[in-house]
Amino acid sequence: MNDRRVAVAGGGCALIGIFVATMACVLLLLPLGLITSVRSEVFPERQQAATVAPDALETQAAVEALPATTQEPIPTIAARDQGEALAAPSIFPQNARQAEQESVLTELYNELNPGVVNIQIFIDRGFGGQGAGSGFILDEQGHIVTNNHVVAGASGISVVFYEGTEVEATVVGRDEDSDLAVIRVEEMPDSVHPLPLADSSAVQTGQWVLAIGNPFSLGGSMSLGIVSAVGRVIPSGVTPFSIPEAIQTDAAINPGNSGGPLLNLAGEVIGVNAQIRTQAGVAANAGVGFAIPSNVVRRVAPVLIEQGTYSWPWLGVRGDSVNLSLMRELNLESQRGAYIVEAVPGGPAAGAGIRGDDVIVEVNGEPVESYDQLLTMVAFSNPGDTLELTIVRNGQREQVSVTLAPRPENFER
Repeated sequence: MNDRRVAVAGGGCALIGIFVATMACVLLLLPLGLITSVRSEVFPERQQAATVAPDALETQAAVEALPATTQEPIPTIAARDQGEALAAPSIFPQNARQAEQESVLTELYNELNPGVVNIQIFIDRGFGGQGAGSGFILDEQGHIVTNNHVVAGASGISVVFYEGTEVEATVVGRDEDSDLAVIRVEEMPDSVHPLPLADSSAVQTGQWVLAIGNPFSLGGSMSLGIVSAVGRVIPSGVTPFSIPEAIQTDAAINPGNSGGPLLNLAGEVIGVNAQIRTQAGVAANAGVGFAIPSNVVRRVAPVLIEQGTYSWPWLGVRGDSVNLSLMRELNLESQRGAYIVEAVPGGPAAGAGIRGDDVIVEVNGEPVESYDQLLTMVAFSNPGDTLELTIVRNGQREQVSVTLAPRPENFER
């Protein structure tokens, strides 16, 4: 559905990324260029830049307990009296042991870590092999959520709980399009518990988040960051379709974090860590990670538990968002809408009369701001649903009804 290229970390995060070059006390960040091109429900050929896998604050006390994220510019440093002591940051109590006991983050870790698991993968392909990933407990019946790319192709799976107990697990269901999987264990230690799912539509850019998982097989590792952006569309890594509403974060995610939870400060799962954007050949976290939103988990996981597979809806289009050039070329009123490059032959859109150069501006009366938003609207529908599309064709508005179909198997663009 989108062309932002990323590479999924296989076997618990095959890809990685990040680099920090420090020289003369100056931190030089090398940003990746944005990749833009025609996007669709499927992805064009892959590029080198890749991703791999590795709430808002609830109370004023929680806000005050976190480190400041900004500081005033300091053109010069004012002199201070010889006897004046430097003030300790307010997040740290004067007593270090007291700080450890009272830390909000420490309390959160102690509360949440029992709901996170390390996943060990065994692959028998003549020579054998092993991988690692993460997951979190979904319910009291022993169901555990992780990434599809963590467990795909595994001949054996074991789960290690936070206190060291290791048990065998079986795959209940997998969905390649969302890169989600549910595994199950027959028994769990008494001290572990499920983690609640948040409403990921309420996640906001800038809020603090935690990632807990098994990076580089270092189980029980926690990292802290913020939500860098919401509403990203990322590739599944296996199929030509993409994942809507992904959450971008700068919380450190590395190989082994795949499948682990991204959590808000209320202790709720807002996403499943799945990918990081990296520079080709650089095996380090670059501070641009992506998590599958919890609202996708809400839709997919129960169906995987009941049926083992999940059927996504399909509109059958390729396109992009309207930009200034398209607005002028097509004589549109604004830069809002989803520009259709092609209606895939044999797909629902083509069957309903949608064609290239159409611009979809509304779905069921709701304005469509961008192509990504159109794909999200479709993804959160169901096969068999009928959408009333408002399109602009040759400067005129028209109404078109489209009945969504299940995504075709082995579809290739």
